[in-house]
Amino acid sequence: MIFPRPATAIFLLCAAALAPASALAKSHPSRPATVADADAYKGAIIMDAATGTVLFEDHSGESSPPASMTKLMTFLVIHDKLKGGALTLQTPVTVTAADSKIGGTQVWLKENEVFPVEDLLYAMMIQSANDAAHALARTAAGSVPAFVDLMNAKARELGMTHTTFRTPHGLPPANRRVSEGDLTTPRDFALLCRHLLLNTDVIRYTSLKTRKFGEGKRTTDRVIAMINHDHLLGKVAGVDGLKTGFTNGAGFCLSATALRNGKRIIVVVMGSAESKTRDLKVAELIERGFAALPPGGPAFAGSAEAVPAPEASPVSAAPVPEPTDDGSPAIKFAVPPAKK
Repeated sequence: MIFPRPATAIFLLCAAALAPASALAKSHPSRPATVADADAYKGAIIMDAATGTVLFEDHSGESSPPASMTKLMTFLVIHDKLKGGALTLQTPVTVTAADSKIGGTQVWLKENEVFPVEDLLYAMMIQSANDAAHALARTAAGSVPAFVDLMNAKARELGMTHTTFRTPHGLPPANRRVSEGDLTTPRDFALLCRHLLLNTDVIRYTSLKTRKFGEGKRTTDRVIAMINHDHLLGKVAGVDGLKTGFTNGAGFCLSATALRNGKRIIVVVMGSAESKTRDLKVAELIERGFAALPPGGPAFAGSAEAVPAPEASPVSAAPVPEPTDDGSPAIKFAVPPAKK
């Protein structure tokens, strides 16, 4: 990321962009308080993970493609197969030609390579590997269409009434018609995220920032150093998941969750025009969510399978820009909590 102006000017620009909606309303009394949010996404929601209470929503019923966030449902169906004994984490998956030709973000699976389910789950959730998602779906249900049927059945079970899945990975159809691809809403996806947090070990996979794929199974030159696409990990206090997504039709999407002092919230943002806009807005909504939690409310009690997330400070830092090309330091800034 390049910052051509002096650092001071950039800091002031960032501060202005991240001002609470109430402050904007005071300086522009005729402007609706939701304008800044409307510019940042097509739809958004904040949910208390412990109770399912919606703390904030803006066009949360707006239908659009989830892109790679789709892989959260793929993870859930695989988890159900693991729980039911149809699969184990060590079940070998033999890569087919179809798996290797999916395209997009991948770990470059080759036909006849063999990896355990666990390795492919990490690839799907950290690298957002489309080829891993396709291979897992095919193995779990016998065919990808059969797996997609399971995804939609699970969506109906969870009450995701405005969701239709057509792929296990979130890539758009060949004709690029949005109406013929995966479709959901922020509200529906918040329901999915809450179910995952309450009933699975999804955090075990989504909280990792890096992991190697293929080590011990591939030649050194083909080992992939996977880097999590969620840039809020390690930069916003308590964030330990869940999944990003992007296609031209979907825009930039993010299902995020954060745990602080025993309380957990879920934020889903869909349809942002830029990744940094999405990240900054999600960081702001996380602050807004924790500020909106009622005092004395119940703590979050997640799945016994989940790896406990470290307790986090209530102070949060927004995503940190990369250093500029000339070597000058990146600017850090805090996201202020929204005023009630």
